[in-house]
Amino acid sequence: MDSKSLTLMVVGDVTLEKPNGKFYLSKVAPVLRTGDVVVGNGEIVFSEGIPTYVEVSSTSPGCPPENIRALASAGFHLITLGTNHVYDRGAQGIEETIAGFKKHNIMFVGAGMNIDEARKPAVIERDGTRFGFLNYNCVGPKGQWATIIKPGCAYVDIVTYYENINNPGGPPDVYTFAEKRSLSAMVDDVQKLRLLCDVLVVIFHKGIRLSPKLAMYDQEVTHAAIDAGADLVLGHHTLMKGIEWYNGKAIFHGLGLFCPVAKGSTELQTKAKQTLRNPNVSDILFAQPYPDQYPAAQLVMIAKCIIEDNKISQVGYLPCLVNEQKQPEVLKKDKKGRQALEFMEEITRGAGLNTRYEWKGDEIVTHPD
Repeated sequence: MDSKSLTLMVVGDVTLEKPNGKFYLSKVAPVLRTGDVVVGNGEIVFSEGIPTYVEVSSTSPGCPPENIRALASAGFHLITLGTNHVYDRGAQGIEETIAGFKKHNIMFVGAGMNIDEARKPAVIERDGTRFGFLNYNCVGPKGQWATIIKPGCAYVDIVTYYENINNPGGPPDVYTFAEKRSLSAMVDDVQKLRLLCDVLVVIFHKGIRLSPKLAMYDQEVTHAAIDAGADLVLGHHTLMKGIEWYNGKAIFHGLGLFCPVAKGSTELQTKAKQTLRNPNVSDILFAQPYPDQYPAAQLVMIAKCIIEDNKISQVGYLPCLVNEQKQPEVLKKDKKGRQALEFMEEITRGAGLNTRYEWKGDEIVTHPD
């Protein structure tokens, strides 16, 4: 008798800084509830405790703890916490968030009360298939990182080098590399988890936030995860990016800002941003080179993988559009859906990636090109 197929769904940043989180997820919840394993990124901790001001200009106000109930109601089983905002409310924020997840039977990965907890994998079993998850942050201030004595996130440290030889004052060439020790730690985690699960998923908080292009380290860290044994790699933190196939495995480089319900910057943060902005830096560094005929900030996706016989048999996604009320809605194969696919094809080609897309009903499946 054939074994039952399972569905894994993964979405990008879920930010629920305003009350009534259930409203913001209501359009997409019926779809998410059909997944056997559903994963989202908890961009902001669920705590309204005292801010730490790790970085004044981007410290979040925190999400109301009662919004954890909205995640559970929408069908989420696992939330990644390895982000550049996880320590915005200090140890209290992480502790309250973890306690809230446990209360609502939601698992978490990527953060903890020390680095060992932050690097600990999450394993979910469904009908005999074991799904293993690891999560690492690659962006933001180091004050968000966990240590042996401090709460925070698991991380891969990224080193950035700027070079401008022939055009002083112009935009530099930018080189990014994963620091060897933290990269090796991630690889070691993957290799250990490989022995404990059937489907191994690594999720990174990474990437150039407002560009469809890939930084050098994007492929360095994702390829390293696959070489170490990952079956699927996904990224969040940025607007949507293209999908890559590497050694027969799929890499979602950017899932998009799935549910961006933010309160906005405080007066102090606005002043800090203005102070930090270097007037001598070329404006080209702040450009948003997405194709301007598409609403790039509103286009997001639900990564969807089918698992059969303990292996991923199909990789695809459901295109979504975030409406004016900040609610993600699943698109169909109509005019908006076709435009969303055109957008994905354009940014995939622009990043030099090797994926071909096709409709299968109202879903989009991917193939190596």
